[in-house]
Amino acid sequence: AELLTYALERGINYFDTAPGYGVSEDVFGLAFKQMPRDAFYVSTKSFQANGNELRKSLEKSLKRLNVEKIDFFHIWCVMTLEAWQERIAGGAVSAALKAQDEGLIEHLAISSHLQGNELAEVLADGPFEGVTVGYSAINFPYRQEALDAAGKMNLGVVTMNPLAGGLIPQNPKRFEFLRGPKDKSVVQAALRFNVSNPAVTSALVGFSSKQHIDDAVEAVKNFQPYPPERIEAIRKEAIESFNDLCTGCGYCLPCPEGVNIPRLMDAYNHKLLDEKNPEAIVSRLKWHWALTPDAASACSLCGTCEERCPQHLPIGDRMEEIAKLTKKEESKST
Repeated sequence: AELLTYALERGINYFDTAPGYGVSEDVFGLAFKQMPRDAFYVSTKSFQANGNELRKSLEKSLKRLNVEKIDFFHIWCVMTLEAWQERIAGGAVSAALKAQDEGLIEHLAISSHLQGNELAEVLADGPFEGVTVGYSAINFPYRQEALDAAGKMNLGVVTMNPLAGGLIPQNPKRFEFLRGPKDKSVVQAALRFNVSNPAVTSALVGFSSKQHIDDAVEAVKNFQPYPPERIEAIRKEAIESFNDLCTGCGYCLPCPEGVNIPRLMDAYNHKLLDEKNPEAIVSRLKWHWALTPDAASACSLCGTCEERCPQHLPIGDRMEEIAKLTKKEESKST
């Protein structure tokens, strides 16, 4: 709670949390007691598809956060287009709009890990004023279409994981190409790359110390966004530098067997970048995509995706490797 009040003192005024983040909402509530209500914006979420359950979730969040209104309330964890339809059919969207009419919500937004074209479709279909989406120097091709659509619709865009879940600061040499002459560190450069996108309103940066807060503030203090040509050069270099990483372009789809190849390949990226962590693939699949390694088991090794892949990646081999992790996970559970 002290760190939150310190962040506000340093000029950070957008605080993002959710009921599923441990006791985060309670901690935020302690901090908010010490802050003038007009000095900050609070963002929280609900993954409930049922309208009545979403309302209960909202009311609990309001109580824990010690506020009378949520500034940015998110329809949360929309992982598939089917899940989006479930939020509509279950009454979650209607319940959120009703709460907004009652003054309990200021702005309705969506938080999603959908690929860019699918998320763009949801944004066009939904009643949202903003979107929270994962976006970094690693996965920008996978999400760029959504950011472009949000920008055209004049929606607020908040990016999560701008440091790729810690992979960028953990691999500074590999991401050295991000740094320009005025960037003091790779982390600073990665954040600047993120917020230089004209569609991005704010970037979420986690912190566990005052130094982390100071570093984040320093990255944008008196900062002028990178010019378009610099952004384009970084994107080109990222794709060329990560020739063994999947850039999430989606050219491998559709898969004849219905395998969501880009999501599985994204998880494999984390193994390549975090070689010391044997659980990198499983963790990424579980917490980012709500998938298990078994999702790769349907791959028939037909080779269609590899023929389409502009990077010529060994997709079949990686699907087999991921699928084998299913047995390891099963043996743990037994």
